[in-house]
Amino acid sequence: MNNQYSNAARRTDFGFTLVEMLISTAVLALLILIVTQVINTAATTVRPANKHIDTDTQARVVLDRMALDFAQMLKRIDVDYYLKGPPNYTGHGNGHAWGKKLQAGQLGDDQIAFFTQVSGYSAGAPTPYPATSQSSVSLVAYRINQSSSTNRAWLRLERMGKGLLWNGVSNSYTPLVFLPVTIGSLWPAAVNNNTNCGGNNTSCDPAYEIIGPDVFRFEYYYLLKNGRATGQPWNTDAGHTSMAGIGLGDVEAIGVVIAVIDPAGRALVDAVSPDRMFDLISDLADFQSAPGRGFGNQQKYVGGLESAWETTVATVASTGYTSSGTYFPPEAAKGIKIYSRTFDLKTLPAF
Repeated sequence: MNNQYSNAARRTDFGFTLVEMLISTAVLALLILIVTQVINTAATTVRPANKHIDTDTQARVVLDRMALDFAQMLKRIDVDYYLKGPPNYTGHGNGHAWGKKLQAGQLGDDQIAFFTQVSGYSAGAPTPYPATSQSSVSLVAYRINQSSSTNRAWLRLERMGKGLLWNGVSNSYTPLVFLPVTIGSLWPAAVNNNTNCGGNNTSCDPAYEIIGPDVFRFEYYYLLKNGRATGQPWNTDAGHTSMAGIGLGDVEAIGVVIAVIDPAGRALVDAVSPDRMFDLISDLADFQSAPGRGFGNQQKYVGGLESAWETTVATVASTGYTSSGTYFPPEAAKGIKIYSRTFDLKTLPAF
């Protein structure tokens, strides 16, 4: 009986055979390989998704802010607007290159400034309008800062929200002005975008704030009441050659297109050289008028600008170079997205 118990005990002491160990190791290695591949695939999928979440969030903030400003715009024929137009439209049109790439003497982006009934801080206003008070009307301006690479706002979207008073409220504070007084004559920073931040303060104003830190390209156009998308805010078919006497009466809506890069991509570009960002801006063409006249003009359509920008960005992401032959990190280009929105101005016809 004792021998039987002894034999049974010896049998329970047996471990795995070498073959069983090899099979177990192989199965474990296979499971680790499968899990690793799943994790890598998930990371590859999530990484661009995270980039797009960053750009989507920023674009939504910027375009929603513009929507509020445009919705409350003062649409009158007796106030000034700083809007782009043809090259001979005196004092206006910063950044407009008529569908071409950046040309000599031009800014790379559009600028816009107008009066709107949104709150703005009345910095410097007299009592009872201290600096901390909000006004009921503002001068609003948008621009991509192109002053200097040493400026923290350089190649970032800025918004000016300068609080004003209605006329007659105070004799010691600049109110909302009417033509022939222009925006640029009293607030030069709203219509300039250069390196001059000296005593005459032509480009610098404390009312500017960075609203889109990774928005590096800003372009807009007009959708006229006759259905055409143009680069000038009046209808030449109606014999109009300027905004004089009609204001925005010919304009149904303003379309805005922006380019946004994710923060990690921007940091990667800056590590190579901040100037590379400007090289890409130069490659993103300006808006071309879209007459919508059918045969012979099919290449000009609403949405064509966004398509052209996306093609340019895809080329840079594929090759790693801009058209000037300078290196641009492909991974940074892959983190760029293009956004657009149309803002209905609800204007009355000119006549």
